[in-house]
Amino acid sequence: MDNGNANQAHRRAQFESSLLEQGLQLEYEQTGSLGFVKIYAPEEVLCRYCEIMKLRMPIKPLPNETIIEETDLIDDAKSWFIKLFNFAQLDKSKFVPKEYQLAAEYSRDKDYLFDTKDKNFFTTHIRVMIVNFVLERQCEGIQRLLAAGVYSAAYPLHDGTIKQKGCTRALLYEEWAKAKHWVKIQPLDTIREYFGINFALYFAWLGFYTYMLIPASIAGLITFFYGVITLSSNKLAEDACSEWAKDTIMCPQCDKTCDFWRLSETCLLTRVTHLFDNPAMLYFATFMSVWSVFYLELWKRKAAELSYRWGLVGWDRGCDHSRPQYLSALANTKLFKVKEKLNPVTRVKEPHVSFWKVRVPATFFSFSIVMLLTAMALAAVFAVVLYRMASITSTSLFGREVDSQTYKIFAIPAIAAGINLACILVLNYFYDWLAVYLTEMELLRTQAEFDDSLTLKVYLFQFINYYASIFYVAFLKGKFVGYPKKYNKILGFRQEECSPGGCLLELSIQLVIIMVGKQAIYTVMEMILPILYKSWALFRIHTGLKQKDPIAPRRQWIRDLKLLDWSARGLYDEYLEMVIQFGFITLFVVAFPLAPFFALANNVFEMRLDAAKFLRHYRRPVPRRARDIGIWGQILDALARISVTTNGFIIAFSSTFIPRLVYMSVVSPDHTDAGFLNHSLAYFDTKDFANGTAPLMTNFANVTTCRYTEYRNPPDHFEQPYKRPSIYWHILAVRLAFVVVFQNAISLMTMAVQWCLADKPRKLRDQIKREAFLTEELIIKREAERARRKLEEQGIYVHAMLRTIKDLRVKTASSYEIQITPNSLLTFNICGINMHFSKCFLNLIILIRFFSESRCYLSICDHA
Repeated sequence: MDNGNANQAHRRAQFESSLLEQGLQLEYEQTGSLGFVKIYAPEEVLCRYCEIMKLRMPIKPLPNETIIEETDLIDDAKSWFIKLFNFAQLDKSKFVPKEYQLAAEYSRDKDYLFDTKDKNFFTTHIRVMIVNFVLERQCEGIQRLLAAGVYSAAYPLHDGTIKQKGCTRALLYEEWAKAKHWVKIQPLDTIREYFGINFALYFAWLGFYTYMLIPASIAGLITFFYGVITLSSNKLAEDACSEWAKDTIMCPQCDKTCDFWRLSETCLLTRVTHLFDNPAMLYFATFMSVWSVFYLELWKRKAAELSYRWGLVGWDRGCDHSRPQYLSALANTKLFKVKEKLNPVTRVKEPHVSFWKVRVPATFFSFSIVMLLTAMALAAVFAVVLYRMASITSTSLFGREVDSQTYKIFAIPAIAAGINLACILVLNYFYDWLAVYLTEMELLRTQAEFDDSLTLKVYLFQFINYYASIFYVAFLKGKFVGYPKKYNKILGFRQEECSPGGCLLELSIQLVIIMVGKQAIYTVMEMILPILYKSWALFRIHTGLKQKDPIAPRRQWIRDLKLLDWSARGLYDEYLEMVIQFGFITLFVVAFPLAPFFALANNVFEMRLDAAKFLRHYRRPVPRRARDIGIWGQILDALARISVTTNGFIIAFSSTFIPRLVYMSVVSPDHTDAGFLNHSLAYFDTKDFANGTAPLMTNFANVTTCRYTEYRNPPDHFEQPYKRPSIYWHILAVRLAFVVVFQNAISLMTMAVQWCLADKPRKLRDQIKREAFLTEELIIKREAERARRKLEEQGIYVHAMLRTIKDLRVKTASSYEIQITPNSLLTFNICGINMHFSKCFLNLIILIRFFSESRCYLSICDHA
C-alpha cells in the first residue's frame, strides 16, 4: 500500500472501516515507505459468509457408517494398474491420503452438524475465498481500488518459501513441480487445498489428457513405423524413382518463367510421403476418432468424481454472486435504466438490465467486431497464400539450382508457414486485449458467464488464426487449378499445384511447423518471461523499500509482493494452449501421425513447468469454485465431432488412398497399384499453351507433350479433349461415399461408447444418493436429540411453574384464565397476577391437565 494523497487516504480509510464493520480484523505493518494491511477473518465471519456463499462444508460423521464400498470392473482395473505402476504413486508419508467426509451446505441454524471448533474445519483456501468475497463487495471493491492506485496489490500469502522445510509450498515444489518427478501422479487434493478447486481441476484435466495421449502416441508410432518398414515395397515411390520417371517430362508450374521438369524430381518426396500416406492411415484415423470420444467421456466421469470428492455436488454456477465489475458498471451508467430483479436461485434482489434493449445490442456489436477481426485473420492467411503463389513464379530469380521440386515442396511451404506463425503471434496479442473490452460491454452478471463469453470470442479467432492455413493446404490447394490450356488464376497468379503424390506431405510440413513451433515458442516464453517480469517487479519494489531493515526481506508478505500478480483471466492462457494442441492432434492427425507423440512429450514437461511457474514466480491465487473445465469441455467436444469430417475428407481428397483403391479394383489387371502413377497423370500438347504462358527459356529440346496431375482426356481424344473422363467421376463418387461411410461408422462407434460410458459412473450415483440419505439421517437424529433436550429443559421449567401455581391456588379463587397473545406468549392470570409462558403445545397440555385435576374453571382466549 503506497502512501498517496489525501483522497486516496480517505478512500483507504473508508474501505477499511467497511471491512471492520463486516467483522474482519486488520493489522497494520509499516516497512520502509510501504505499508501493509494484514486481514484476518474470525470464526463468526467465516460462518456467516459460508452460509451466504452456500459453501458445502464437512459435517460430523455418523459412527460406524460408510458411504459405499462395492466395486465394479473399472475399479478392479484401476486397482490392477495401481499395483502395476506402483513406482508412479505418491509418497504416503508426505502426502497423507485424505478420507472423504460427508458434506452439506453450511447453515448457522444447523451449526450442530458442523465442528467449527476444529482447526482444520476452515481450510486455508476457504478462508482466502471468503476474505476475497468480502473485499470485492465492500464500498468500491478491491479491484477498483487497485486500478485507481489506492492500493498497490492484494493477495493471499504463500505458505512459506520453496526451500522452507515443513511447508506445503516447499513440499509441492520438491515432490510435484520438479521435472524429475514427471512419472509421478499428481497430489490433486493437496493442490486443491493450496491453489483452489479451479487450479486443481486444470492440473487434473491436463494430467488425464497427457495420460490418454499415451495410447494415441503408440498408435501414431505404429503407423509411422509401418510406413518405414513398407517403404521399399511402395510401388508409387518405385515408379517415381524409376527410369520411366526420368524420361517423363512434366508441365511447368508457373507461366513464362518456369521450365519443364522431370517426374523423377519427386522421388524423395514420394518416399517421404509414404511415411504418412500408407494403408495404416485409415485404421489410425478410425482409432483417433474413437479415442477422442473415449477421452471426453472418461474425462466427464473423472470430473464428476472430483466434483463429488471436493464437495461440489448440487452446486450450480447460477448461485454465484454478481461480479463487482458488473455492479460497478450498472452503478455508473446513465445510458440505460437499471432495475432490480429477484434472483430465482439466491432469492436476493440484484440489479438487472433489459435483455432485449441492452444485452442483445451489446452482444451483437461485440460479435460483429469478432467477425471483422476473424476476416482480418483470413486476409493474413490469404496474403501468405499469395506469397506462395508468387514464390513459385519467381524461383528463376534464385537461379536454376533452386528451381526444383524439392525447393518448391520443402522450402516455400516452410517459409510460408514461418510467416504465418509470426502473423498468428502478432495478431494474438492485439486481439486478446480487444476481446476483454468487448466482453465487458456485454454486462455479464457472473464471473462464469464472463469467462465463457470471453473464451468463445478468443477461441473463434484463434481457430481461424491457427487452422486456416492448414485447412487451405488440406482442402483447397491443388483442387481447382485447372489445366495447362486454361488455368484458374487468382489476382493474375496461378494457383499452387500438389505434387504427383498429393498434398499430404505439404500438409504435414505446415502442421509440424505451426504446432511444434508454437509449442517451442510458448515453452520458451513461459520459462523466460516470468523471470523477466519478476526482475522488473523487484527493481520497482526495491526503489520503495529501505534496505536498512534486515528483517524486512524475511517477511512473507514482502517476499510475495516481489512475485508476479495473476491476471484477471487466470488459467485462460493455459487452457487455450492445450485446446489448440488438441485441435492439431484431432482435426489433422492423419496428415502427421507423430502429432500425439510430440504433444505427449510437450505435456509431460508442460505440467511440471506450469507447477514450478505458479509456485516460484507467481503470488498465490484466489481460489474459485468450479465443477468442471467449463466451456472448454464444449469446445473439445465440438473439435472431436469436427475431426471426424476433416480426417475423412483428408483421406478421401488429400491422399492417394481412394484413387489407388479405385485403380486396383477397376483398372489394374492384376489388382495391384503398379502403374498407378502413370495412370494419374494426364497428357498435354505443348502447342495448346495459351498465349504468353509457355516457358520463355527451356533446357529441354523438342518437347511436344508434357504431363500434369489430373484425370483428363488426352489432347487427341476424338470427342472431348481435355475433358473429364468417366474414371474421374467414379473416383469422386467413391470419395464422397467414403466420407459418408466413414462418418456414419464413427458416429455409430461414438454412440456405442457414449451409451456404455455414462457421464457419472453408477457407483458414483449410488454414492451421491447414499450420502444424501446419510446426511438426512444425521440431521433427523441431531434434530431429535435437540428436541429431546428442549423437552427436558421445558419439563424442569413447567415443573417449577406448576409448583408456583399450587402455592398460589390455596390463596385464590378457583378461576384461572389463559390468553394467547399476538407476541406468541401464554398469559396466565391468577387474581390479577400475570404469568407469561412460551407458546408451546407441551406447556398448554400440562396446564390443561393441571386444571382438570384441580377441578378449576379454565378458559382459553385467542386475542391474536
